[in-house]
Amino acid sequence: MTVSPLFSEVSLGAYTLKNRIALPPLTRSRSSQPGNIPNDLMVEYYSQRSGAGFMVTEGTQIEPRGQGYAWTPGIHSEQQIAGWKKVTQAVHQNNGIIFCQLWHVGRVSHSTLQPNQSAPVAPSDMKSDTVKVFIETAPGVGALADPSQPRALSTTEVEALVGMYKQAAINAKEAGFDGVELHCANGYLVNQFISEHTNNRTDKYGGSLENRLRFLKEITNAVTEVMGADKVGVRFAPLFESTAEERVYLGLVESDPHTTYIEAIKILNDIGIAYLSLAEADWDNAPDLPETFYQDARKHFTGAIMYAGKYTIEKALNMLSENKGDIFGFGRPFIANPDLPERIKNNWSYNPVDAASLYGGTDKGYTDYPFYKAS
Repeated sequence: MTVSPLFSEVSLGAYTLKNRIALPPLTRSRSSQPGNIPNDLMVEYYSQRSGAGFMVTEGTQIEPRGQGYAWTPGIHSEQQIAGWKKVTQAVHQNNGIIFCQLWHVGRVSHSTLQPNQSAPVAPSDMKSDTVKVFIETAPGVGALADPSQPRALSTTEVEALVGMYKQAAINAKEAGFDGVELHCANGYLVNQFISEHTNNRTDKYGGSLENRLRFLKEITNAVTEVMGADKVGVRFAPLFESTAEERVYLGLVESDPHTTYIEAIKILNDIGIAYLSLAEADWDNAPDLPETFYQDARKHFTGAIMYAGKYTIEKALNMLSENKGDIFGFGRPFIANPDLPERIKNNWSYNPVDAASLYGGTDKGYTDYPFYKAS
């Protein structure tokens, strides 16, 4: 099996990537407290993995209410901007390209994570009962908990959130990021606006599909005003099957997912963003997306398309040969193998992932995975 196609250059908006292997967004919950500040450990982590052709940070909350899990970093304070600046400088020293994933969890949060222990905010006041959040129960100690009851945002508050996304893009630009990715997947805030299951609004942001896609359109336009459309990406996780494992994706399976997401993709293509990131289901024996969806995504989006979700090298090569995708994210392999592109290129063995150290903690299971050494 030749892996050379994965090491060909590819255009992504304003950039030419050195290979098609991406570090996708991966929550690791290692930011410094108080303040959810990126730290030197995170600098090392991202620097180690800058052999990727493209890197997207872990989900990074755009405002204090956007946090749904303990110890995740933000991009809304001066200290956070300064911390991220060290990360981008280190990545750029290694000729890497890194985007910041802008994140707001909406209803998928707990009052202990909210300012003044308030209720989480969401398009509608419907509580999530298919997912857990991760809260700090003592300094450095976390536990899973049920999300708190959210409150519905007013129309004025939704409009203000559009401004917060724009400010987050301004902050990301100041921090030296090459671009931003909007997290519009996995049942978080933007997905909550899109979904018929979580949006029962009667204003301009609810009701018809056009209205449910309005928030997505407005925040995408807002961040492109700051970064330029050729430095913006959007991530979706379109689910087509309703199974027990959908809880991994917080249960948002639309009655017509094909139409929902292809219409969204058409909007993004009109705006002219650099790339579309599609996260496929990643549980064992999860189905691929329908063939018609792969085809229509390519048909209606002219930028680069990135896929992730328990991808193997073989699957990525097949997707590339069939012109379905351009860039491929390898999550868990990249966690345990900071030199993953070199291991792929040389057919070297992989380090196994330590599942116990995925979220929170120290350098163990974070920056201490070894680079390959021939025995």
